[in-house]
Amino acid sequence: MATPDFVLTLREKIGTDPLPLVGVTAIVFKDEKVLIGRRADNGAWQPVSGIIDPGEEPAAAAVRECREEAGIEVRVTRLAHVQQVPRVVYANGDQVDYLDLVFRCDWVAGEPHPADGELTEVGWCGLGELVEVDQTHVRKIALAIAEDDPASFHGGR
Repeated sequence: MATPDFVLTLREKIGTDPLPLVGVTAIVFKDEKVLIGRRADNGAWQPVSGIIDPGEEPAAAAVRECREEAGIEVRVTRLAHVQQVPRVVYANGDQVDYLDLVFRCDWVAGEPHPADGELTEVGWCGLGELVEVDQTHVRKIALAIAEDDPASFHGGR
């Protein structure tokens, strides 16, 4: 996984201290199937995800990540879930606090394939076939299934 240049620049200033970043997860549907890929870095099966670039609209980031990682075009239809991911500490000591914006997306065009090396495999999976997908990602998929439910989030009450 290539670290974005803006993150490398920030790391020069703050070292390994916690860095808050906003990311997107794209839950892409085509017919009754969802797009799932195997990550190159850890082998986990999950939906397409990535970091929002500075100044980038979140929904545009979801579209970009699908194009970059899976070689497909999608249309974002709604925000499905907002969550703070527990702090991630990478092997080099870098700490990151990700705010994850989960979008429901519809497939528009293209055949999924590992486009940029971040995924080693990618394809359509039936909703009853998600056995190798971690439950946190299965929950995101479940929250995105409904086409018109409001976004899910915690806190603020």
